[in-house]
Amino acid sequence: MIRKISIAAVLTATLALSGCGYNDFQKLDESVKASWSEVLNQYQRRSDLIPNIVATVKGEAGFEQETLTKVIEARSKATSIQATPELINNPEAFKKFQAAQGELSGALSRLMVVSEQYPNLKANAGFQDLRVQLEGTENRVTVARNRYIKEVAGYNVLTRSFPTNLTAMMFSYAVKPSFTVANEAQISAPPQVNFDKPVAK
Repeated sequence: MIRKISIAAVLTATLALSGCGYNDFQKLDESVKASWSEVLNQYQRRSDLIPNIVATVKGEAGFEQETLTKVIEARSKATSIQATPELINNPEAFKKFQAAQGELSGALSRLMVVSEQYPNLKANAGFQDLRVQLEGTENRVTVARNRYIKEVAGYNVLTRSFPTNLTAMMFSYAVKPSFTVANEAQISAPPQVNFDKPVAK
């Protein structure tokens, strides 16, 4: 008799948890983690390209040192933040990480614009290849970031909706931070690295 009651209790608890979104939380949490890992992979790919870009640009006589220094400093700042999977559960740390990556994007964009003023760099096949790789990486960053935003939105809706918000409170599932920018259009627009347009003097 006791065994039957125990089995019934387990079955009831299982049905209650699945009905309150417990399994959905598990699935969406894993999706958020996977999409976040892809964001980190693409940021790492970009970070790995920068030393080669910097080395190539340094070889150009008279290149604007301030611009180069800002890229080096921004990369250093971005890589100093330990980008772990747990970062997405810490809104304050996430905000700092996002700001550092945004600063690096801006510095790289400026470097590429300034580079257009140097004919030797425009003619340098190695630099052109790095430019194409950077452009491709920025596109991958955008795709990965947009996927993360979508996954977080789904997770956060589940966290805030009734009755799954009760499950969220019971198991401490908090709302996860998402990427935000002052201009939302920037989310889908990678930095411009086109060498074909002349720079306005």
